[in-house]
Amino acid sequence: MTGLGAALAQALAACGRAAVVAIAQGSGSIPREPGAWMVVSARDSVGTIGGGHLEHEAARIAREAVAQAMPAATWLVRFPLAARLGQCCGGVATVAFAVVDRPATWLDVAAACERTSQAFALVHRLGAVDAEARLLVVTGDDSRGSLGDAGLDSAAVAVARARLAADGPTCVAEAGDASLFVHVVRPQAFDVLLFGNGHVGRALVQVLGALPCSVRWVDERESAFPAHVPSNVEVVATDAPVDEVADAPRGAFVVVATHSHALDFEIVEKALLRDDWAYVGLIGSKSKRQQFAKRLAVRGLPEAALARVTCPIGAPSGLAGKEPGVIAVGVAAEILALRERISCAPFAGARPTATGRASR
Repeated sequence: MTGLGAALAQALAACGRAAVVAIAQGSGSIPREPGAWMVVSARDSVGTIGGGHLEHEAARIAREAVAQAMPAATWLVRFPLAARLGQCCGGVATVAFAVVDRPATWLDVAAACERTSQAFALVHRLGAVDAEARLLVVTGDDSRGSLGDAGLDSAAVAVARARLAADGPTCVAEAGDASLFVHVVRPQAFDVLLFGNGHVGRALVQVLGALPCSVRWVDERESAFPAHVPSNVEVVATDAPVDEVADAPRGAFVVVATHSHALDFEIVEKALLRDDWAYVGLIGSKSKRQQFAKRLAVRGLPEAALARVTCPIGAPSGLAGKEPGVIAVGVAAEILALRERISCAPFAGARPTATGRASR
């Protein structure tokens, strides 16, 4: 998953100049929530503020600004979606544009926060030129950069930390005579560990490629991996796939769908030695689940251990088909639904139940 900081760093490295485009405010029906962003350079764009005419027009404005030789700056543009863009949703979106023309220490802080899933706020001084001296990155215990005045910096840090502490959204705020765009970013780790590069594994990788997740795709059969994979997928060809379980990050979503029932069992057994997964899904039938339960009991694992494994997988989607693509869509939907529940509750209370569907 590429975060705002990483995307901006890549754009600056490739093109030397880029723009951060973000939803600052909205009223009525708008395509995305405040804080949604994209990074636009002369070559490409990463992220989305909702697609359609709004994104097309915002990207055009951003590219024109990036192409100009004027100093970097941050400003707002108000888009009445029906009147200006002909979008039937009819709301009003206020979009912030921030041109950045060189890396800075605040960018390193933002990227570090994204790697550790730590919330932060980018505070822009609206209307001021020279983004290097008019931007702050603020966390709960640190701040970098400057808005050009020490007193304003202190006021801006206080505003940003209040938003972070109260789970407040992105906003436009006033601090003395200055107008600020407080862009709150709350990175959420979304790590998927996928075992198996068979038909279901290949289909699932394509679906996950469209999601904001990071995928480690593990299999023994190096030659079976496709030549090209989505940019958020890391291929791991190894003779010891079970060893990958120990190094996976806490809170990961684990999907076990290898070509071998014996290997599936080894991976599941190793996974159950940890209790910090968001999800452990095993492809197979109800009878396979029962067989695994008996074998795990012989190995000394309690019956409750298997309750942490979702098998069969994909049932909450309500899709009955067993084609690889259908199973992949069902599993992705299952993972997304669980991730949304986890984001609204403490991690320790979010244990998947033994439900699902998919046979092989």
